[in-house]
Amino acid sequence: MSVKKVHDIQPENFEFTKENLELANNILKKYPAEKKKSSVMPLLYLAQIQNNNWIPLSALKYIGKFLSMPYINVYEIATFYTMYNLAPVGKYFVQVCTTTPCLLRGANEIVKVCKDKISKNEGAVSKNGMCSWIETECLGACVNAPMIQVNNDYYEDLNQDNMEKILDSFMQDKPLEPGSYRGRKSSAPERKENKINGSNNA
Repeated sequence: MSVKKVHDIQPENFEFTKENLELANNILKKYPAEKKKSSVMPLLYLAQIQNNNWIPLSALKYIGKFLSMPYINVYEIATFYTMYNLAPVGKYFVQVCTTTPCLLRGANEIVKVCKDKISKNEGAVSKNGMCSWIETECLGACVNAPMIQVNNDYYEDLNQDNMEKILDSFMQDKPLEPGSYRGRKSSAPERKENKINGSNNA
């Protein structure tokens, strides 16, 4: 897993949109006044969504002021958790789980496909701007390993062949359906369903 790096080119200013400011204030209401700093993580996520799935330094400073919280503390949180991106990512942000269950079931093959199809360097955006990828820690779908998270969707029970087809669909901006690629629902027994060609032999 690569070290998280801050992007060289940074916007000078950041502030929540009117709609997101309302959301941020509603988030604050869930916390006691003396514990409002605990809302830093959902506010960081809100800033990330607003800014095309990455967080500039100006947003970290803005959230620090919003919560009366030292900037360095916000920075520490944003750099610690892999869910926060401090540099631009592709339209389809691919996170490959390489924790033990996924690794034992072929995550290295999934990583190789990402290197071949997107970029050799983790975190780099593809030439057409459609995809970027990183390795990440456990995403909580161990029973359906190996798996990836793409934006807010999970693609599970993967192998090299269907991973190549999935990435091709992203690069063409025609994403395939998320879910299990062995025809399973959650951790239920396998069904003979193929999402690639749409057949269902259950």
